[in-house]
Amino acid sequence: MKKVIICLFSLVFMAACVDDLDEYNIDTKRATDVPPATLFTNALLGLTDVLTTPNVNTNNIRLYVQHWATTQYVEEPRYNMTGRLIPQNYWNALYRDVLADLKEAKRLLNANETIDPVLKSNQLAQIEIMEVYTWSVLVTSFGDVPYTEALDPTNTQPVYDDDQAIFNDILERLDMALGMINTAESGFEEGDVLYNGDMAQWVKFGNSLKLRLAMVIADVDAAKAGTLVAEAAPNVFTSNADNALFPYTAATPNNNPISDNVRGPLSAREDFIAASTLVDLMNSLNDPRRPQYFTDVDGQFVGGRVGFANNYEENSTVSEKVAALDFPGVLLDYAEVEFLLAEAVERGFIAGSAAEHYNAAIRASILYWGGTETEADAYLAQPAVNYASAPGDWRQKIGTQAWIAFFNRGYEAWLTWRRLDAPTLLPPVDGLIVPTRLIYPVNEQTLNPNNRAAAASAIGGDESFTKLFWDVR
Repeated sequence: MKKVIICLFSLVFMAACVDDLDEYNIDTKRATDVPPATLFTNALLGLTDVLTTPNVNTNNIRLYVQHWATTQYVEEPRYNMTGRLIPQNYWNALYRDVLADLKEAKRLLNANETIDPVLKSNQLAQIEIMEVYTWSVLVTSFGDVPYTEALDPTNTQPVYDDDQAIFNDILERLDMALGMINTAESGFEEGDVLYNGDMAQWVKFGNSLKLRLAMVIADVDAAKAGTLVAEAAPNVFTSNADNALFPYTAATPNNNPISDNVRGPLSAREDFIAASTLVDLMNSLNDPRRPQYFTDVDGQFVGGRVGFANNYEENSTVSEKVAALDFPGVLLDYAEVEFLLAEAVERGFIAGSAAEHYNAAIRASILYWGGTETEADAYLAQPAVNYASAPGDWRQKIGTQAWIAFFNRGYEAWLTWRRLDAPTLLPPVDGLIVPTRLIYPVNEQTLNPNNRAAAASAIGGDESFTKLFWDVR
């Protein structure tokens, strides 16, 4: 009898707290009105996470570019993309966790008629720049992808757009976004964890991104690339102070995702070690970044074989710095910009000294990682590093040093390697080809089979070794 009385009392009490029975259907723990700034921040987090995580179920690019090796997993560094839902998780994160949030933030801003027009324009420009960034990652990772019909919940089978057409469109969108910015006013402030609403910094970021995207098409459309580079170059990053860094925190779930996957504060996993491909080269150059990149083994830096089982204790792994909870994620940095400018000079897109830009890029990387000017001078003076005497043509010189500098930035290392074909990366076993794209998600064969099949045919086959439209060398 006591239980019945309690239940009746509860019902009476609950009824007294609502105006009508419809309120029982409201989930009070679920947000119904998320501010655009929150959605923008969450999109930045989602983008940085998917590019930064080394989780073997989402992003194995560090293994493809041979920065990292594994202790027990051999299928992932041997380019198996079907044993796990790797492309699907990468794809879903970019569409669902980044682009969907940016789209909703844009919708809410456009619907707000009370916001200051200049502030609104700046915030819409920030959103647009990050949308362009995200679309560029999708296109350069997969090729043709859903674009014009994407992000529509009523359309479960969107067509895949031509990757070159998408790329041309996002370049136009980037220019449009840059033209919307008023540097005398702010944009998102608290929601902008990159630059705190400083729109002058967003002009630099947008132009630095434009420089990167221009160089993607340099081999297939030199005239257009040259024009874009000339437009962007005067307004790009000029020091490490401009770097676009996502500020991970020591508090989960906003921690550096590397810390979840390597031995450290949050994990006892011993799956990853440094790759001999990278370590051996850095050893030969006495590279001052080694203690910042790796742990040592009895005072030596030792890398394991990519694509084979390795002993964890006998090899270097990522440093405590890289594994720290609050080690920032990098979306774009000054070193990358200077490498791109060196390349632009070599291609005849801008005037200047390729060697000076090359030196500035390497110096920026060494200083960012905690090295000194003296260490940078000594490194650059070596015949194997000096621009005048380093082996190979400009592609090999720039490509090799960019590959070293892009440690912990697997996507950028992969993009640059595919563009410049340097350094030489050999597959772990005969019969394999280092991936030049990610295959389409497995579930697309079931959920969107006809459009996926058409896209696969259009790009030359849904294979990891299919070269995309801009990768013509």
